[in-house]
Amino acid sequence: MPARPKTIAIIVAAGRGARAGAGGPKQYRMLAGETVLARTAKAFLAHPRIDAVRVIIHADDGALYADAMKEICGAGKLLPPVTGGDERQDSVRIGLESVESEKPEIVLIHDAARPFIDEATILRVIDCAAREGGAVAALPVFDTLKKADAGAHPFIETTIPRDRLWRAQTPQGFGYEAILAAHRAAKGETLTDDAAVAERAGIKVRLVAGSPDNMKITQAEDFGMAEILLGRKRAMNEFRTGHGFDVHEFEPGDAVILCGVSIPHDRKLKGHSDADAGMHALTDAILGAIGEGDIGDHFPPSEPKWKGAPSRVFLEKARELVGEKGGAITHCDVTLICEAPKIGPHRNVMREALAQILQIAPDRVSVKATTTEQLGFAGRREGVAALATATVRLDARDN
Repeated sequence: MPARPKTIAIIVAAGRGARAGAGGPKQYRMLAGETVLARTAKAFLAHPRIDAVRVIIHADDGALYADAMKEICGAGKLLPPVTGGDERQDSVRIGLESVESEKPEIVLIHDAARPFIDEATILRVIDCAAREGGAVAALPVFDTLKKADAGAHPFIETTIPRDRLWRAQTPQGFGYEAILAAHRAAKGETLTDDAAVAERAGIKVRLVAGSPDNMKITQAEDFGMAEILLGRKRAMNEFRTGHGFDVHEFEPGDAVILCGVSIPHDRKLKGHSDADAGMHALTDAILGAIGEGDIGDHFPPSEPKWKGAPSRVFLEKARELVGEKGGAITHCDVTLICEAPKIGPHRNVMREALAQILQIAPDRVSVKATTTEQLGFAGRREGVAALATATVRLDARDN
């Protein structure tokens, strides 16, 4: 498998949030029983493509941070917090410098006050930043824009054409070395976001689709809107479960491929592709959960181009179909049924391989093995069977 770039998320949480009214810094206020900052951090900590998370805090907020993050401070990906500077731009530069020893290739910069960032948007920014060097989550402007005069009760001065105008969100992602150099060069200036810092340094920044739900909590009334959004999200989530089954017989060979892992054996599995029974069963489970038929519908064995194909191609397609429906794979469970080869020594590598393909955390993947007590074809060591279950979260509004 190709190595993916090491990616670190920097969450900027050093602001005072004066516009959000009384109650202390907005990132430490409660939102449906959890602080805004904790919700934001959890989104990045749970993402399989994020290797570490660094939070930048105000010098006065050590106790607030410790209390807000007490349930997740032990998370392996969470680096100790770092004190920021006087301005957001200073805090980002300090945050970038603080992860230099971690040697990231890609860095995402995100506002702590955007707690509804979703897995798909994070992935789009990472992938685009890796390809292009710079990426910003954004939404096109649909409202008519008016420029006003400078009066206390202003009149419209002119209407601004809205075509080609976008609303920038975070995360904003960049190649690490380039954005670090850009921030150092911009020290002392005041620029509105990290994309502006990148632009000043000549870094091309591509816009990728953000999310309307990725709101920034800025004013006191935004907390009410956030509570409404959380309630809607809970009400509109729909969970579906799919099941898959596959079986392949043995033929002469020297290795068996199961769940993406090659296991030395005195035989191999027979099939049109690489005969990975575990991945085939899981692919069918995911397709079943979203009502998209089975593996044969998408990859007919009658087509020569699939002969010898790696089964990760099938699983990636199932994952992409879930994404096209605006969904997410939340868990999968694979049971391999055979007398040999021994699965136990390879289970964790299998989990990692499946998690990487599905772009979910390894703790959302289970791989188990059992025998048939020497009964049936598996008991006679004639082949391997696999059962799989997949759980998918979809937005009920669209499905």
